[in-house]
Amino acid sequence: MPELIAPTVRLHAAWLKAHDEWGPGRHEDGFGLRPSDEVRSPAGFAAWVTRLADAADPTGPLDDGQVRCTYRWIVEGDQVLGGIALRHELNDYLLRVIGQIGYGIRPSERRRGLATWALGRMLGEARALGLGRVLITCEKDNLASARTIEHHGGELEDVRDTELGPVRRYWIKTRQVASTAPATSSERDIRGR
Repeated sequence: MPELIAPTVRLHAAWLKAHDEWGPGRHEDGFGLRPSDEVRSPAGFAAWVTRLADAADPTGPLDDGQVRCTYRWIVEGDQVLGGIALRHELNDYLLRVIGQIGYGIRPSERRRGLATWALGRMLGEARALGLGRVLITCEKDNLASARTIEHHGGELEDVRDTELGPVRRYWIKTRQVASTAPATSSERDIRGR
């Protein structure tokens, strides 16, 4: 059964397998990976994991243009299946382009309902932080992601051209997300594995 965990150096090799399967790109939004992050070496990976943990610390410093962010990895056993990130507020760039929650599932693990499951859990974390609603975007043609967002009550605001291409912009009211909702068929698929 999958679970959401904080990033950990313990899963370095497993994370690299997921990263290599995926290849670099924006689809790794949920991992908070920057082009300057060196993740192959144990020391570089540890520094990156520390940066991710520090991003949620309300007392720590932030790099210019960054906001507080909670990162979680979607894991099953010792396998990294994907990642999801919750940005605690919106700055201009997040409002214009990528929103407050970003996620990605490695190609071999898609179509299991993992993104829907993880988004539901992360919306609970958003509610616990006092966020009444969150903005989530996806590429205009990413219909699987659009369905994931809509499953959780995402209301389409519009489709906009951005510096990353056209994106769908959805708002989800976190208070409407029921934490005890019955399992969807996708969630039953996850449990059955």
